[in-house]
Amino acid sequence: MRETTVGSESRGRSAGAAARFGVPAVLLALASVGWWWSVRMASDMGGSADGMAGMGSMRSDHALSLGAFLVAWVAMMSAMMFPAVSPVVRLYARAAAAGRVAPVPAFVAGYIAVWTALGLPGYVGWRVLMDPIAEGETWAGRLAGIVLLVAAVWQLTPLKSVCLRHCRSPLSFFLRFGRSVTRPVGALRMGARHGLFCLGCCWALMAVLVAMGTMSVTWMAGLALLILLEKNAPSGERIAVAAAVVFIILGAALVLHPSTLTALT
Repeated sequence: MRETTVGSESRGRSAGAAARFGVPAVLLALASVGWWWSVRMASDMGGSADGMAGMGSMRSDHALSLGAFLVAWVAMMSAMMFPAVSPVVRLYARAAAAGRVAPVPAFVAGYIAVWTALGLPGYVGWRVLMDPIAEGETWAGRLAGIVLLVAAVWQLTPLKSVCLRHCRSPLSFFLRFGRSVTRPVGALRMGARHGLFCLGCCWALMAVLVAMGTMSVTWMAGLALLILLEKNAPSGERIAVAAAVVFIILGAALVLHPSTLTALT
């Protein structure tokens, strides 16, 4: 009996170590693959790692199909979001290692499904804006400025604060929503619910990404860093406010001088 108990404790410690170190490592590996894929696509399509906003530099006669775009979109969202959600997934993995919830892939699949769905309006925005941005249309620059101003306002809204606090407090999320996740369907639903909170926190940043040319590696890196700091840094909520100030400055500059878009992309 004692040997059985010791064996169970040993397996529990091993599972806990795997959840603590293995899951973040897998997420970072997926993020690395996403960055590699994003840089490669930007180089192939734009002629350089950031050539006129990567995929945004393509003209409409060379546009990707919806399926190809969604593959690229998921890779890019993985690159941008997985490092920031690592604490939540790690917490879920600990519960999965203890046998209290369904396996981790079901939770992650629900999260990814939300961001994949966002790729549909992202594709429409990309197709509409790709030529005007490439041609330096005045209205495209002003539109980018307006999107930045809208993002700045969203950064300061109470709803953004609610979503950000949710993302910054994974334990309270599990205490509130972590019921009925012993089956994959429940875990999938829980992952999607967390994805919706994350979407509420970051949708305006993704709109900025599309408005600035869709998938610019430079803008991807900057916004990914912002998301990571907002969700994990001790002063994350203050960083969100500081980002709003930057967005206001850039947005006003684009509205007044739309040709600035070329320099920013």
